[in-house]
Amino acid sequence: MTTENNMCDGCDCGGCDINDYSGSLIGTEIPNFTLPVYVDGKIKTLSLADYKDKWYVLFFYPADFTFVCPTELEELANMYEQFKTIGCEIISVSTDTAYAHKAWQDVSPAIKKVTYPMASDANHQLSTYCNVLISEEGMALRGTFIVNPDGIIKSMEVNDNSIGRSAKELLRKVKAAQFVSNHGDQVCPASWEEGDETLTPGVELVGKI
Repeated sequence: MTTENNMCDGCDCGGCDINDYSGSLIGTEIPNFTLPVYVDGKIKTLSLADYKDKWYVLFFYPADFTFVCPTELEELANMYEQFKTIGCEIISVSTDTAYAHKAWQDVSPAIKKVTYPMASDANHQLSTYCNVLISEEGMALRGTFIVNPDGIIKSMEVNDNSIGRSAKELLRKVKAAQFVSNHGDQVCPASWEEGDETLTPGVELVGKI
């Protein structure tokens, strides 16, 4: 795995883009990591640079051949067409090898449904950059990152590995991120769903909600 990015001072991440969010990756441009992936029955190489001008989700999970992980990946697989319909790709990521991904898909009914790329972060560079690596275990936390067409991280969520995520909620958040990207003067309130009313921030709204 490699990155193409300007190096920063005082950070051992291998190169990052620091802004004013006090260490959060929100609003930063993700480097052009290159990863082995298992997809379409083949092991290939994927570069995040290939996703320029596209929305995508990095969906970290701890390990293949586990328990909560296949339920999450299967749910994403079942909803993958809905993500593609709104122009959003899915990339699942664990620290297993791409060969392990293939072996898992060969034997697991849930993982056989997966058609999105299953990326390998075996050298831990991407999970370290995204601050989801459990270094003593060599596995990632359940981290979810929504990235816009400019490569900017717009949403991030990190769960304890005992807490599974919702593909339905992830789809809702991608739609919300896309809406505010296209309507810069509006924001999405709690539990906003596509078609719901939004808010236009302004002094006349203060104290009226």
